[in-house]
Amino acid sequence: MRRFLMLMIVLSSLSYSSKVFSVQPDEMLSDPVLELRAREISQKIRCLVCQNQPIDDSDADLAHDLRILVRERLVAGDTNDQIMKYLADRYGDYVLLSPPFKVTTLVLWLGPLFFLLGGGWVMASFYRNRKNGVPRPRARKADW
Repeated sequence: MRRFLMLMIVLSSLSYSSKVFSVQPDEMLSDPVLELRAREISQKIRCLVCQNQPIDDSDADLAHDLRILVRERLVAGDTNDQIMKYLADRYGDYVLLSPPFKVTTLVLWLGPLFFLLGGGWVMASFYRNRKNGVPRPRARKADW
């Protein structure tokens, strides 16, 4: 049991430390203020390979390229909003971890609600067709 607990502690510490190594030292900017802004932006951008992971935590090549692009735009003098808009224009709103609420992202925002309502409707119709907890027999063609 002790070995199992030690193994779990080691594995969990490795999984937490892997996020530290996602941003390579050669990517980092020498200006700490710009680097902090780059890290903030990178936490809001979705890795298109990993799907639901920010590029700051991803080791994918595309995430590396996006981190470099963010830093280049920062050095060029763009604001955080300009960089987010640039990436959204180039890759679509899907690249943002929190896409804006507009017509093209309506499915992203309202899709879960429709699935919830649809599931409720299915459950309600299932229980409505039951009488006293026993399912009703289905009508046969000969009974018509």
